[in-house]
Amino acid sequence: MKEFFRFEELGTNFRTEFIAGLTTFLSMAYILFVNPLTLATEGTGMDQGAVFTATAVAAAVGTLIMGLLAKYPVALAPGMGLNAFFSYTVVLGWGIPWETALAGVLASGLIFIVLTLTGLRETIINSIPANLKMAVGAGIGLFIAFIGFQNSGIIVDNPATLVGLGDLTNGGTLLAVFGIIVTVVLLALNVKGGVFYGMLITSVAGMITGLISPPTGLNDIVGPVPSLAPTFGAAFAHFGDIFTGKMLVVILTFLFVDFFDTAGTLVAVASKAGLMKDNKLPRAGKALFSDSAATVVGAVLGTSTTTSYVESTTGVSAGGRSGFTSVVTAGFFLLALVFSPLLGIITSEVTAPALIIVGVLMATSLKDIEWDRFEIAVPSFLTVVIMPLAYSIATGIAMGFVFYPVLMALKGKSKEVHPIMWFLFVVFLGYLIFLH
Repeated sequence: MKEFFRFEELGTNFRTEFIAGLTTFLSMAYILFVNPLTLATEGTGMDQGAVFTATAVAAAVGTLIMGLLAKYPVALAPGMGLNAFFSYTVVLGWGIPWETALAGVLASGLIFIVLTLTGLRETIINSIPANLKMAVGAGIGLFIAFIGFQNSGIIVDNPATLVGLGDLTNGGTLLAVFGIIVTVVLLALNVKGGVFYGMLITSVAGMITGLISPPTGLNDIVGPVPSLAPTFGAAFAHFGDIFTGKMLVVILTFLFVDFFDTAGTLVAVASKAGLMKDNKLPRAGKALFSDSAATVVGAVLGTSTTTSYVESTTGVSAGGRSGFTSVVTAGFFLLALVFSPLLGIITSEVTAPALIIVGVLMATSLKDIEWDRFEIAVPSFLTVVIMPLAYSIATGIAMGFVFYPVLMALKGKSKEVHPIMWFLFVVFLGYLIFLH
């Protein structure tokens, strides 16, 4: 075991790796409750219990593959942002059945695998300007934060101004505000797993104030693992439904966002762990394959895109250096399967702070955009702003990818625009004109 994970070479040991794996798990455990509430939100038709199990198993399998194959201390789980895109844009917004949406996730994962094995992934990643990548990440952050504000009742519908401030004297809204404050304080104090602990403290506060029904016994905390039957294999049964214009945009969105998340996260974690060599990521192909394989597994089980989590850096900060950190994290995700009854305690007011805070963290990429360049500022701004305003990640990406090549051409910089960007210009222009 020590030789397989190269403990001596990396200067680590079992105890350090175990603590690192536990730290990573606590930092991202919130997804176990946020993802089911997001995908099985009212109107989608998905089974919340099945999504909980799919979330935990997909995270465990994906993280285990990453640990054993790529041997990196990187954990995976269904990605924030793409789960919101899945529910609020694809299913609720466009009226696409959740089964077909899962087929789209499966298709994006299979394409990701092909691109990884053929080496085309580098070409595609390099063809998309870094500024637009940053804008997409920040826009998704604003989008999921907006959803969090809505779920908490802090922001509500207003006939006069479209949106407005909600009733801050409402008990549920006050609980969410309390959760935001607690989570912010924990993260400001650098508490590892601050988002998860914030949810726990908010849940306890809800029970004390009578806003949340407390568990009456052990059965309300630990219980049988929910069946995967309602979602398992649905992606295969509806794979033939993905060959439409709208589903092409859906698949491209799943694929691109996963590409950006994975590439950025792997570099961030590897850099923090000191695993980069000559500014390159060793075993990059295996790491990307692990990520894409996890997406395929998750889609078959019944969840949106599974991707690498930047929260893995918390485990690295605790000393994690090898793939054994990921093996430990995977084990905790499997252990968490018996805690499904807690879904009745973790309400939307409890998860809303997590959405808002994660949105804040994602929006930090705004600082890396070259705002002083007009041809960059316009598509970046439109990408970021349109996502929450149009309530659609795909529409935000489309706006940015349409305006970027046009403005670059008007500035006399057509040669700097990769041919793939012109292809995407045509695809997303067609989406905006004919499909949306």
